[in-house]
Amino acid sequence: PSAGHVRAAFLRFFEERHGHRRLPSAPVRPRGDPRLLFVNAGMNQFKPIFLGTVHPRSELAQHRRVVNSQKCVRAGGKHNDLEDVGRDTYHHTFFEMLGNWSFGDYFKEEACSMAWELLTEVYEIPKDRLYVTYFGGDPSLGLSADEECRDVWLRLGVPASRVLPFPLKDNFWEMGDTGPCGPCTEIHYDHVGGGRNAAALVNQGNPDVVEIWNLVFMQYSREVEGNLLPLPQHHVDTGMGLERLVTVLQNKRSNYDTDLFTPILDAIHKGCRAPRYQGLVGDSDVGRVNMAYRVVADHVRTLCVCITDGIYPGFSGAELVLRRILRRAVRFCSEVLQAPPGLLASLVPTVVDVLGDAYPELTRNANQIKDIINENEAAFLSSLERGRCIIERTVQQMEPSTNFPAEVAWSLYGNLGFPLDLIDLMLEEKGITLDSAAFNELALEDAKRKAGGPQARQPGSTNTHLDVHSLAWLQSSNVPATDDSPKYAYTLGQHGQYEFSPCQATVLMLYRDQSLHKEVGAGQRCGVILDRTNFYAEQGGQDSDQGYMIRLGQQDVLFPVESVHLCGGYVIHEVTAVETLRAGDQMQLFVDEAQRLACMTNHTATHLLNFALRRVLGDNTEQRGSHVTAEHLRFDFDTKGHVTVEQLQQVEQVVQDLIQKNEVVHMAEVPLTLARRVQGLRAVDEGYPDPVRIVSLGVPVENVLTCDSKAAMQTSVELCCGTHLLQTGSVEDLAIISERQLVKGISRVIAVTGGRAKEAREVGQCLAMEVDSVSLRMKQRITSIPEMQNLSKEVGQLTKVVASTAMPQWQRKELQTILKALQRAANTAIKKLQLQQAEKVAQILLAKYCNQQVIIDTVPADSLSILMKVVNQLCDKSPGTSVLLLSPQASGEVLCACQVSKNCLPTFSAADWAVAVCTQMEGKAGGSPIVAKGSGNAKGMQGALTTALEFAQSKL
Repeated sequence: PSAGHVRAAFLRFFEERHGHRRLPSAPVRPRGDPRLLFVNAGMNQFKPIFLGTVHPRSELAQHRRVVNSQKCVRAGGKHNDLEDVGRDTYHHTFFEMLGNWSFGDYFKEEACSMAWELLTEVYEIPKDRLYVTYFGGDPSLGLSADEECRDVWLRLGVPASRVLPFPLKDNFWEMGDTGPCGPCTEIHYDHVGGGRNAAALVNQGNPDVVEIWNLVFMQYSREVEGNLLPLPQHHVDTGMGLERLVTVLQNKRSNYDTDLFTPILDAIHKGCRAPRYQGLVGDSDVGRVNMAYRVVADHVRTLCVCITDGIYPGFSGAELVLRRILRRAVRFCSEVLQAPPGLLASLVPTVVDVLGDAYPELTRNANQIKDIINENEAAFLSSLERGRCIIERTVQQMEPSTNFPAEVAWSLYGNLGFPLDLIDLMLEEKGITLDSAAFNELALEDAKRKAGGPQARQPGSTNTHLDVHSLAWLQSSNVPATDDSPKYAYTLGQHGQYEFSPCQATVLMLYRDQSLHKEVGAGQRCGVILDRTNFYAEQGGQDSDQGYMIRLGQQDVLFPVESVHLCGGYVIHEVTAVETLRAGDQMQLFVDEAQRLACMTNHTATHLLNFALRRVLGDNTEQRGSHVTAEHLRFDFDTKGHVTVEQLQQVEQVVQDLIQKNEVVHMAEVPLTLARRVQGLRAVDEGYPDPVRIVSLGVPVENVLTCDSKAAMQTSVELCCGTHLLQTGSVEDLAIISERQLVKGISRVIAVTGGRAKEAREVGQCLAMEVDSVSLRMKQRITSIPEMQNLSKEVGQLTKVVASTAMPQWQRKELQTILKALQRAANTAIKKLQLQQAEKVAQILLAKYCNQQVIIDTVPADSLSILMKVVNQLCDKSPGTSVLLLSPQASGEVLCACQVSKNCLPTFSAADWAVAVCTQMEGKAGGSPIVAKGSGNAKGMQGALTTALEFAQSKL
């Protein structure tokens, strides 16, 4: 059967024969789960049901039986198959997961029965090819073998020799460190067959015997303490990889030989100069041609699905992983398959043919997918050529049998965007290894530098800040100031992408250890002064650009630019000289465009935010400082008090409106005196150059400058030397994720834009649903103390998550108010329930020991505080009575609480009484002469009761 038929038969079987609701696949971009890069399993979208956090009124909460085919990506993060793809015939970055679920409906009997019926009757897989595994138990956790599951399989007719027990690591599934978990049963298929018994090969990593379906029975919850508690509702979660199933049903040994891949492999062959795909692996795959076919076929499927679902190749998180996938595919296309540029995008229609019926969104987005792949491929091919030259040159200069230098690898990684696995691969082909330890150290330094803010990013400040003597020498020697106007030379392309003009420059002077040099040797860090530059130097609160420069005519030596500073009109580029640098060298400059664009977006967003704050909080709201990085923007301003939830929402709305209008950002240099006359101009108290740059949103600068113009009162007009977007629409979105008072009268907000803002909103919505769910459960009549305590614990955990997660600040404040009230309500309810329980026990004991002078007994109590309340109640209702109660716990501990009647003081002391009793149980106690408490071991409990009575009798 075709793959399409196999998929449809699965969905139809559960929908029509067994009453399951068929759901579409969720997008592969996880919604509101910052811990996941991609949706990597069918169950991701149902997590709220398993965790019990689903909103009772949501559509999700109504599901009982569900079936679907889920698009999954495993690349990056915990489940990362990227490095293995291509090396074998079964690893993939994108795959389809067929699954059926029961939420508190059917359990083991029905789940196993349906699975067996589908495989053996619908798909007609021979029964003697199938083996099943079940959980064999774990004494350390107090879990017995899942004999219930074993017996279900035996009743279905599976021979006992093919029903196999396995330990925790193979047959017990857990969602995470805490939360729902349970035993699972797996169905394995023997490719060889022929009547043999392959039981010994199950779960041994043998390619002949493979797992095809996993059925998970969620019946426990792992608590924070590590113990397992039974879940109130049992769930079933099953997953079967479509690619592996189709391989079995089409009688193949490789996923790549099925019709999910063969049309793509054929299209690759037509578009390249390599021989046909033969399915070879390892040493027999000469020149890695077959590996390249597999890499390209797999990766183009992933690219199509991710781009369709809104994940584009980028520079962080899932976007960065996708960029690496694309670049890996491009390299195999060009270098191994000898294909011309454009092969990858030309495969998109074939992928759409294969997957479009199941996922129609692919058909709708085919042209956009091709455009994005082509743009990214063109950018990478130019970098790839340069990177190859750099590796060749470095290898030639290396001593024999040494590691590849980490600094060069880091430069390729950071400046040319080379994924680390590509560097490894290119070196592996030459029989050379990377100095990984040194590389990791550089990565760690970079992470620290980024985390530490602008101060941490200036390790070589002695090379970037000219001393007074050097500055005077440059000026007296008529060395011209750096022309940095090329930093503003960028335009918008016809597809809305920014195009940065190239820049060529001459080295005027080098600066190192507080002195000027005409030459700096290899391996030394120095400041490079150029006659012109397109690099933005750190000023006006905006981070400096990063990137690299190369010598004209020498493409294979990269000089990474780590930071850029302005000093007395000279722009100093901090560079590590990988080769000797000399004054007079002609250089070509390359700015890290992604980092620059992110800074431009956040700087324009800062102006929008400044305007919105003034609009909402009043015209006397003055800027007190700002800092723009590629990751976020920070803005400090005057304020009379805390900004309210409503004001934060209004500020975001004003910004959203300006983004929606897609206003043109006008920029022009004007004389400072003219600029100062503009009514409503925003400027901070700092020295501005003359002429000065004006940035105006939506209104041309010449209109702003006319004598009677009030334009600057109605829009954002600021003095600013920063780099900005050309239209506000490119900001896409802005979310304020933090707001706090620095000191009285000054507030600080932190905001994110674009994809980060969208992600913050999604996370906020998900947390709001979780809080809503807890609120509804709190309103239900809960009479169990442990249940209410668990709910209280859940509120506490949610409070921590809400406080620490990047989400809209207005929403954080709202949720924190609700959670505070919920925590109070939970604590009150627990106290009330404990009091009720104590009253009941006290009533029983009062009836049992009517007006006796001493009461000594054992009672059930969930905690020491409840036991103490029982003692207090008894003494309140019978003031002349002294009481000591013990309560044995399931853990083997015994709780002790006592109170002595005031009539018996001072001869009879509660503290002494409790110490005597708890010592008998090898425990400890303490308190006052009137009340005391403690605990001990159950083994000594009977002796403790005797001691309690003897002690009381001796004192009374």
